[in-house]
Amino acid sequence: MKQFVIKTCLLKNIKAVLAVLLILCLAISCNTLDPKKVDVELPETEPTQKITQYYNALDDLGLMTEIYDINELKIQSMNIDDKTGANVTTGREIPKEITEIVKSTLNSIGGRVTYIPYDPTFIREQATTGYGAGIKEFTIPEVILSGGITEFDRGLETRGSNTDFSGKKNFSAITPVPEMMGKNTGSQYGNSAKSGLARITLDFNLLNFSKMIGIPKMNTTNSMEVGKSLKGKELAISVFGLSFGRKGTIKKVQGRHEAVRLLVEYSMIQIVGKHKALPYWRLLGDDAIEDKIVIRKIEKFYHSLDGYEQIQSAQEYLFLHGYDLVANGQMDSTTISALQQYDSNFNIETNEIDLKMFKDLYLTIPINVETLARREMINNYYAQLQQYEQEQLTVQQQPEPQYQQQQEALVESSNETGQSYQEESQSQQNVQEVTTLVEEAHVPSASGKKSSIGRVLTDEEW
Repeated sequence: MKQFVIKTCLLKNIKAVLAVLLILCLAISCNTLDPKKVDVELPETEPTQKITQYYNALDDLGLMTEIYDINELKIQSMNIDDKTGANVTTGREIPKEITEIVKSTLNSIGGRVTYIPYDPTFIREQATTGYGAGIKEFTIPEVILSGGITEFDRGLETRGSNTDFSGKKNFSAITPVPEMMGKNTGSQYGNSAKSGLARITLDFNLLNFSKMIGIPKMNTTNSMEVGKSLKGKELAISVFGLSFGRKGTIKKVQGRHEAVRLLVEYSMIQIVGKHKALPYWRLLGDDAIEDKIVIRKIEKFYHSLDGYEQIQSAQEYLFLHGYDLVANGQMDSTTISALQQYDSNFNIETNEIDLKMFKDLYLTIPINVETLARREMINNYYAQLQQYEQEQLTVQQQPEPQYQQQQEALVESSNETGQSYQEESQSQQNVQEVTTLVEEAHVPSASGKKSSIGRVLTDEEW
């Protein structure tokens, strides 16, 4: 009997303690429990620049177009929008039109890439107001970009999982205490998760503006998978009829619009690099693979050159790599030394630039401002040679006495120009003998500049 009284008192004390704790919690959180005083705080954020994972790659692509010295790419874009109709059926889950994203991407490349807007309404309205009359020249595009969102597949994969655990104990069977009759003690835990996967695909094509036909192989098709997940947890405890519990859920959706922007940026890097035969994949990360179209263009360009031109092109690439030598088309000791430093496996017995060496030199040219400075040195010297050719041709057309005098003055002027260029090169490179592309270099007549892979654009040449 005494033991029974002790148990009864103990149970009453436990219930009293629990009741006190409950009242204390209610007193502390009475403000939050009052339905009339419900409130929520919104986080305040400052405007920030949109920086994507391809932000630097776009800038480096512009630098690459200058280092590889391609012809200016004048590109105009058509209206780029959703071709699937999913924008309407999914409640704007993907954007209806992405033309502005394409414009921003192309315009952010810079370098030798010039974006030309397509806006007939603006031009027509400017003409109506009279402002358009002041525009004397319009830049004609070289290529036209077309494309759009071609796939949006939802529900590609849906996964769900649930975990439940619960336990309950009724004290009626083990105690005769009236207060405990029908009272349960237990706990319950639940964990649920659900995830889904979708895929977005964008297609782009380049068209020849003057012929209004598609340029073969100049297209991209890129996809990106986006997901969404829902997860919830629940915990409940019941003690002598009193229940406590917590429940929480979270839902995360990968941004569809952000995914479209990434696809556009990736595609623009790819299609510009492919069209101009640039190793653009170097800008996309270590896991990017070589573009077979670009590799084939390089191989075709290599086989279109004779032995002299192959060596001269390799010498130019070596100069861009940082080796100081003369691009004279001869396999001299300086060139052999530079090739051995670049590749210890270079075979000096053949004295030839094989296809593998040619491609390696071209594909691995450093992309930085120092290399750009060396490219400008090359271009400046070619410009001086072209000017010298033109002046010499003009002098030759003069009468004999005047021709003799101007010829002597031209030679003297040329020597001074060459000496000035050599001194400038030495100061910029901090070496004693930097005479890049000197007068011994082979320059095609009336061209002023040696042909390079980035400048060959016609179907016949490729």
